Amino acid sequence: MKEICAEDIKDLCAGAAFLATGGGGDPYVSQLIAERLLSRYGPAKLMPLDQVPDDFHVVSIGMVGAPTVTLEQLPTEDEAVKAFDAYQALTGKKIDAVIPFEVGGGNSTIPLTVAAMRDVPCIDGDGMGRALPEAQMMTFPIYGVHPTPAVLRDAWGNQAILDCNDAETFERHVRAMAVTMGGMISSAEHGMTGAQARRAAIPKTISFATNLGKLLRDHDGIVDAIENSIVELFKATDYGIVRRLYTGKVVDNERKIVGGYDVGTATIQSFDANQAAMTLLIKNEYLIAKVGEEVVATVPDLICIVEQETSRPLNAERMRYGQRVTVFGIGCTHHYQTDVALKVASPRAFGFDLDYVPLADLGRT
Repeated sequence: MKEICAEDIKDLCAGAAFLATGGGGDPYVSQLIAERLLSRYGPAKLMPLDQVPDDFHVVSIGMVGAPTVTLEQLPTEDEAVKAFDAYQALTGKKIDAVIPFEVGGGNSTIPLTVAAMRDVPCIDGDGMGRALPEAQMMTFPIYGVHPTPAVLRDAWGNQAILDCNDAETFERHVRAMAVTMGGMISSAEHGMTGAQARRAAIPKTISFATNLGKLLRDHDGIVDAIENSIVELFKATDYGIVRRLYTGKVVDNERKIVGGYDVGTATIQSFDANQAAMTLLIKNEYLIAKVGEEVVATVPDLICIVEQETSRPLNAERMRYGQRVTVFGIGCTHHYQTDVALKVASPRAFGFDLDYVPLADLGRT
């Protein structure tokens, strides 16, 4: 069984920020907390998904809310682990392993800190292979895992319990609770057996994000020089295709918190004055990318943005006027290419009048 040490967290956070497609929460504060806790409690054990025993009781842990809130309302060290403890007390079941909701952003580190603090393994996998804004879009409920009971905790120690009939209802309730509890909360949810986890989770995403972050750190320069290495790294995974969609300067970025989400648009203008601008539609994450009127990438494929001069991933809440960026499109894993998954994670699931067309079929070179 591998281990994730405090020294690995910076790379994990960089790779997770890349995979977060703009959302998942800014990883910097989560990085500091994880480095501190893993230094104090020791490394977190990272269990391969295919080695999880059938009878393991696995629980998913992370934060829910609008990522912008975490820039002002900082998470605490014990919020998530107390949700873990409360979940065990509520269900009367010992938790044998934890797993992230999503590999994107700050939520990639939270289960690792809980794993180290409670001496249980964290599974090398997650429920999205990226970041997405709504609970029913996780692969866990898509492939049969019930989301509740769920234990919610805020930064002040307040606690709530949810018991919902389905994932869509759970999303509405957990989002409403996040709003009333300060905009961002910790949640322990989606209890499942090891057999269910192996069927529903996306494997190897924590280790992949760490390797991706190491690649970004080793380079730390203009993205043109690292692009081929990024393409080759993804080619060996279930994501497959990586395509540069656009390079330019951020000229507009408008977002507001609506119903517990960060919602808005961003505009990037090419350095070539003859090329149409790129528009990004955002709901926590970058969901749709258009150049002029042409759609060049859509959810559930990944739209990932890096700073042109540094290759560092750019979260939506960190986007500012004048930043020079490159936008990549990356294919989604096979988990999101089924009819049942596309029903909840395609553009139409977000209210856009668009059908999902895989990145490989959109015809841009």
